[in-house]
Amino acid sequence: MKRLVILGGGESGVGTAILGKQKGYEVFVSDKGEIASNYKKVLIHNEIDFEEKQHTESKIINADVVMKSPGIPEKVPLVVMLKRLAIPVISEIEFAAKYTDATLITITGSNGKTTTTLLTHHILKNAGLNVGIAGNIGVSFAQQVAEQTYKNYVLEISSFQLDGIKEFNSHIAILTNITPDHLDRYEYDFNKYVASKFNITKNQKPTDYLIYDADDEVINTWLQTNKTTAKLVPFSIEKELKFGAYVKDNNIIININKEKIIMPLSTLSVKGKHNTKNAMAATMAAQLLKVRKESIKESLSSFEGAEHRLENVVKLRDVQYINDSKATNVNATFYALECMDRPTVWIVGGVDKGNDYNDLLALVREKVKAIVCLGTDNDKIKNTFGNVVDIIVETAGAEEAVKVSHKLAEKGDAVLLSPACASFDLFENYEDRGRQFKKAVRNL
Repeated sequence: MKRLVILGGGESGVGTAILGKQKGYEVFVSDKGEIASNYKKVLIHNEIDFEEKQHTESKIINADVVMKSPGIPEKVPLVVMLKRLAIPVISEIEFAAKYTDATLITITGSNGKTTTTLLTHHILKNAGLNVGIAGNIGVSFAQQVAEQTYKNYVLEISSFQLDGIKEFNSHIAILTNITPDHLDRYEYDFNKYVASKFNITKNQKPTDYLIYDADDEVINTWLQTNKTTAKLVPFSIEKELKFGAYVKDNNIIININKEKIIMPLSTLSVKGKHNTKNAMAATMAAQLLKVRKESIKESLSSFEGAEHRLENVVKLRDVQYINDSKATNVNATFYALECMDRPTVWIVGGVDKGNDYNDLLALVREKVKAIVCLGTDNDKIKNTFGNVVDIIVETAGAEEAVKVSHKLAEKGDAVLLSPACASFDLFENYEDRGRQFKKAVRNL
């Protein structure tokens, strides 16, 4: 019996354990921290051996294969040792994909991947396809492969998950964009991060498709100097394309097979340039899977965006409060500020992952009337924007940040939480930050 060791007892770890046991592996789960009670119950119920608050080396190095949760860096000594011992260290998606014949539609990118994943799933489901959604969203891919029989999956995939693939492949891969993010995990080398994102296409065949943003310089540069055998399917809002999707006269035009699709931008339920791009990518994926254009149009107008991504919370005394807690990097915040059509009180800050805020200067000068800092170390924000914005206030939590913003905002303004940073200094994660913000707004 082969031994499967799983590092990390979270969503992907427990899902992999369930699938591994079902497929006849001897399974052991090891977590350096405490395993959450809901996951512990699942492991006990399935009679899966586990340990927490430690990694017992002797129980790990006898593995035939190790599945590492995406949150564990490649550089930790245990992972380095496993690789030195030539024990394969893979990600959940690599392990799970072997056990399904479903068509995989995978989505990665620095920004927009959640919205694009949700939108693609929404279109396919409404068209009557038998389709699951997994990856960074909801129930893990591995657990769904163990318990469901979906014919298609839409997967949101992070660079960390792509780092652990050997043979994993998807029929349709979508690359939304690449901007500096998570550089702390890639030795502050942007090229390593870019290479990680492009793993999404490394095993694609000529019968597979890579849908990508043709306006993204980083993607274009990589494609000029590297090879993928997949069929390239570009989208652009800056130029007309002979093949792919583009915008002309306030219409999205898609020209990838015999049937040309023309859709007014006004049919999109989610606004902003980046959402136009997300819609193009999702629409082309659906079209490649033979979904009818009427069905696609219907779905685009009925789609409700992702929680914590430019989410309108409430309007109080003609001040619009917007939760964009999912903006954990500068590029995501750039999109958010670009969408603002009211003078904005901007709540920003958290754990800086090597951010360069200079890209935001022009937008901040144009749109932001006050900055409210929400982090333990705000020096970089104050130094960058001190000469551009008259009012910069530091706060120590969501409630205080909302109260201060409420005082600073006048009729016709917006209060935007778009932190451009990770959340781990004051919050559990970006969802927790978004929820605390919404609660504070509703308590005003």
